[in-house]
Amino acid sequence: MDFLNGINALTLIFAALLVFAIGYRFYGLFLANKVLKLDAKRVTPAVEYADGHDYVPTHKNVLFGHHFAAIAAAGPLVGPVLAAQFGYLPGALWILIGCVLGGGVHDMVVLFASVRHKGQSLASIAAKEIDRTTGAIAGFAILFILILTLAGLSLACISAMHNASWSLFTIVITMPIAVLMGLIMRYRKNSVALASIIGVALLVVGIISGNTLMQSETFSALFNWDIKTISIAIPVYGFIASVIPVWLLLVPRDYLSTYLKIGTILMLAIGIFFVRPVMQMPALTSFIHGGGPVIGGPVLPFIFITIACGAISGFHAIIATGTTPKMIGNEREILFVGYGAMLTEGFVAIMALIAACTLLPGDYFAINTPTAVYQQFITNHPNLTPVDLPYFMEHIGIDLHGRTGGAVSLAVGMAHIFNKIPYMDKLMAYWYNFAVMFEAVFILTAIDAGTRVGRFFFQEMLGAVIPKFNDKNWTPGIVIAGLIFTVSWGYLVYTGSVSSIWPLFGISNQLLAACALMICTTMLLRIGPKKYALCTALPGLFMVVITIWAGFLQITTQYVPGRQYLLAVLAGVAMLLMLTVFVGAIRKWVRLINVKNEAV
Repeated sequence: MDFLNGINALTLIFAALLVFAIGYRFYGLFLANKVLKLDAKRVTPAVEYADGHDYVPTHKNVLFGHHFAAIAAAGPLVGPVLAAQFGYLPGALWILIGCVLGGGVHDMVVLFASVRHKGQSLASIAAKEIDRTTGAIAGFAILFILILTLAGLSLACISAMHNASWSLFTIVITMPIAVLMGLIMRYRKNSVALASIIGVALLVVGIISGNTLMQSETFSALFNWDIKTISIAIPVYGFIASVIPVWLLLVPRDYLSTYLKIGTILMLAIGIFFVRPVMQMPALTSFIHGGGPVIGGPVLPFIFITIACGAISGFHAIIATGTTPKMIGNEREILFVGYGAMLTEGFVAIMALIAACTLLPGDYFAINTPTAVYQQFITNHPNLTPVDLPYFMEHIGIDLHGRTGGAVSLAVGMAHIFNKIPYMDKLMAYWYNFAVMFEAVFILTAIDAGTRVGRFFFQEMLGAVIPKFNDKNWTPGIVIAGLIFTVSWGYLVYTGSVSSIWPLFGISNQLLAACALMICTTMLLRIGPKKYALCTALPGLFMVVITIWAGFLQITTQYVPGRQYLLAVLAGVAMLLMLTVFVGAIRKWVRLINVKNEAV
């Protein structure tokens, strides 16, 4: 194992690119051609039900940008950073294996299922593929998880954006730029390239000028928002993005954000190529058995819950049965959009892991260990004292001790790499603030798409009681459903109460991924050949076992001993709801195995 310590970060990047390229070329095409039999001639819901509002056939590159931006939130950035506590090896292995055999399969098959079910939600698919009771339970569970997700993501975004005027300015200007791009692409034929050039050029101007503008007291005060102001602004933005036509703001903004996201990751890769840093974090640390200051549990099963969206995520199922299936113009594009976007997110996760692990272990733990327990931690582990942290604090200008959650250590790691590029050594503060803004953009693009999907969900549920809500073009229904859903997670953001249940999101998110795989397995068993259902059944059953195991440990070793009884109850309820769905799915599997395949 010693030969794995201190490897060059560039080696890990090349390994990841190789694994993902092979996975897409062989396993992705196998899924597309053999398992799903994607048909370019089949009319998709985006074409059949085109309404110019939600069902809008969209260019595959633009749709890839929207889908990637929507699914790639805090998870692929923060999860791998937190998992670095165990060493770089467990996280790297799970990201590579999980993306190719789990996450990519999950996203692609769920998107396929929704396209074949007229763009309907995962709950509706469960009702049709399994039974109505299972569909109803899945609906409540998904809505519960989505509210927690959006509230938790918003709080993470607030943490990065408050009192950061330059970062906030850059994020705000993406909105009018996106509207301009949307209008160009909507009313000028074959204008994706033109809109992209204009959008990227304006974004670059905004990023460069933002730092200068914020030197002015007037501009700085205008964008120097406190926590409460941002807590209101984010839900307002989410509501607006969820009710106006999808082509006007949400899709072009997500597409524009993708340039920033992928561009930054490529910049980081180039920086690593020039700097060639070694992995300072060992392959495995002493905390793999538990007792770490960042994650209390052992590497198994908590590595799977901590990495979350970087390898497989139930939140992706919400997007893949929400906005994206209503914009697929050609069924063959499901491979590129679904599988391709997940592999891209996996590469982002690998880069985040590298950025954290190129920090010296003492600096990493000083940033991520809560202030209240740091003194005891450093007493027990004197070999993990900070080394470069004083230098970082001096050049960035803020105290970095006890900045838990992963976001700050990722920003410091990125700034640390960029800072070593020739002629860049005087820009540490610039790179740090750029990294914070980059993280906030990642999170916001999931919030707007997630809110729109939540509105779809809520309309479907209200439509079961008041049929008028099933009319997707009924403006009062759109506004009412969007408002109620936004207020439900916006209230949690404003009060901040959800911040204490962020760990619950990790469990719920992976349970939802398992749920989506089980539902899709039912569909694959029905349309056959039945042997191909193993592609979703095996990762689905694996996630069921691993997540229930992690949930049990979370309740018995952390929630109950810490007297967090509400969290214990919520975790138990989430697992019970999902277990009900799993039982219903497996019962249907038994019946389908002996039934002749059907067309879909």
